[in-house]
Amino acid sequence: MSKKAIIVGASSGIGKALAIVLAQRGYKVGITGRRGEMLDEIKTLYPEAIFPMVSDATHPDAEKELDSLVTVLGGLDLFVISAGMGVLNKALDYSIENATNQLNVIAFTKMVNWGVHFFEAQGHGHLANISSVASRRGGRLTPSYNATKAYQSNYFEGVRQRFYKLKLPIHTTDIRPGFVDTDMVQGSGIFWMAPKEKAAKQIYKALQRKKAVVYVTKRWALIAFIFSNMPKWMHKRM
Repeated sequence: MSKKAIIVGASSGIGKALAIVLAQRGYKVGITGRRGEMLDEIKTLYPEAIFPMVSDATHPDAEKELDSLVTVLGGLDLFVISAGMGVLNKALDYSIENATNQLNVIAFTKMVNWGVHFFEAQGHGHLANISSVASRRGGRLTPSYNATKAYQSNYFEGVRQRFYKLKLPIHTTDIRPGFVDTDMVQGSGIFWMAPKEKAAKQIYKALQRKKAVVYVTKRWALIAFIFSNMPKWMHKRM
């Protein structure tokens, strides 16, 4: 019997690439996003394995839509949250900060809570989230993005503790990408830029191994270590 997965935010970028990797490996994959035409294009690649549903994670009915997608799939083994935003905000425009918070914190928390309650009722499962290397420290150009990704990583630590204390075989994976070639990455001449297909394959391997934390690509673990241990006087001059 094929495994079932749902990826929230899979119309493009890492979410789309991961959906394709899962479908290639025998999963039935439910994908959500706001852009229905892009979801339908993904389905044409693997019409027997991809099940699209137009859904906005910030919408009040998002959980009900996930329930419907689980019914379509016939179950759920893996739930991946890939919906997120990050925008360069040199002017510190509050509307950008607020939109980032609404998706990366409020909607994220709602999605995680849905996944936690579903898997606890089921008794097993795997919950994963695309956070970022940026979660390790604050950033002057994207303050809300760095802060919200730190929230996500911290929240996942709490959920991991919860499952351990409950002694349930439910796994969590905090996926922390560096620069991946997606629409979210802004600027030119960016170093260590990975193709999203390569990133998706590394994520799949980490999920198969039930890793708690994974950096994508792997060498970004070095940057994360440097960020985490950089003295405050040095960091503020960046």
